[in-house]
Amino acid sequence: MSDAAIGNSPAKGGGVKLAIVYVTCLFFIWALVTNLLDPLLKTMKTVFTLTPVEASLTGFAFFIAYFVMSLPSAAFLSRFGYAKSVMLGLGGIVAGCFIAIAAAKLHTFSLVLTALFVMASGITLLQVAANPLIASMGRPEDSSFRLNLSQAFNSLGAACGLWFGANFLLKGDIFKKDVVITDALREQALGFVTNVYFVIGVALALFILAIFLVRRQITEAAPKTEHFVNPFTALTSKWANLGALGIFLYVGAEVAISLNLLLFIEQPHILNVPAEQAGKMTTFYMLFAMIGRFAGSALLKSFKDYWLLTTVAVGAIILSLVVILTKDMVPSPHGADVNLILAVVPATTGLIPAFAALLIGLFNSIMFPTIFTLTLQRSTAPTSATSGLLCLAIAGGAILPLVFAKIEEMTGSKSLAFAAPLLCYVYVLWFALVARKAPTHEIQEGFSGGH
Repeated sequence: MSDAAIGNSPAKGGGVKLAIVYVTCLFFIWALVTNLLDPLLKTMKTVFTLTPVEASLTGFAFFIAYFVMSLPSAAFLSRFGYAKSVMLGLGGIVAGCFIAIAAAKLHTFSLVLTALFVMASGITLLQVAANPLIASMGRPEDSSFRLNLSQAFNSLGAACGLWFGANFLLKGDIFKKDVVITDALREQALGFVTNVYFVIGVALALFILAIFLVRRQITEAAPKTEHFVNPFTALTSKWANLGALGIFLYVGAEVAISLNLLLFIEQPHILNVPAEQAGKMTTFYMLFAMIGRFAGSALLKSFKDYWLLTTVAVGAIILSLVVILTKDMVPSPHGADVNLILAVVPATTGLIPAFAALLIGLFNSIMFPTIFTLTLQRSTAPTSATSGLLCLAIAGGAILPLVFAKIEEMTGSKSLAFAAPLLCYVYVLWFALVARKAPTHEIQEGFSGGH
């Protein structure tokens, strides 16, 4: 029997509140796991002596899972319901954690990439289920508020992931400056990877049991999924496609910055700090995002969501320009002096570009949930199909970091590489402006109105 057949009456009182608490925990969990990628990239780059593009494959392996698994996840959700989707998604993360442990034991980078793909496959199913679940729990006009509030806890999980990773993945002697990397140091660093993913795997296995015990409440609070929905129906909706491109570019920008922020900050001409300290400082990127989401949730009670999205897009564009136009002291590997390119700005300390890059997190804050709900309210496809397409678009996190890394390799400058996220934010600005005049509807599974 599918979950849709359990408790068809609307959830009341405590049932809805309990369901919201558990779903909000999911936002925290997948953010924590996802943001271990940043310190993990530094670990892999150091242990296996990788180039920037090779190191960025950690992000590619993780976020390409959204492209591969989102539509199958949407199909699974429409057939088996929300509670079973959540439990299977958590199970995927647990499986990926134990594959990561095996990869660390075997010293195999390709197996690390496999582990990240499996983890992300589980997270994809969680996202396909959790975002529309939160958006549908209450009045339609408050859907952006609820999703932004849950995303605030997502940012808290992200900050915890960065802090946790910096403390337990980057504390080895292998990260000390001018150290000679030996097999013993590699073994030590990979041992930290084993410990981190073992703790996460065991904790999530216990959380699956907790979800099982409240599966009925989650099902009662969820949009009803009483029939199979073809996930490809989302491709017939103009707004589902526009929103998917918005998610693709926004997530790509956020991940490209996040994955490279530690490496950007630790540079001699920026803050010139050890990797562990730089990793801890990147926590502010997500703390700013958390502050922005809590503030955004409050502001959405008084301001239209598309106006707030317009405002934060402009802010992110300005900060990206500050980083790009900051005087960079690294010469191009092709012989061209990057200083000449950036000479339009007077010499500055590294604190200005470092703070600007970190502050982008504040303006990223409401982009994902607001693009998501703006799209659900305008898409003419069923909710599960639209959600699946939007989660598929999270694959932008696999592509844009590679573009960022390629620009860095070509110019020898991480500052100039911020041109990639800058262009993404320009599209988000356009999306917010055109969403203002588009017709909307209540978020529901079977909507099939006109374009």
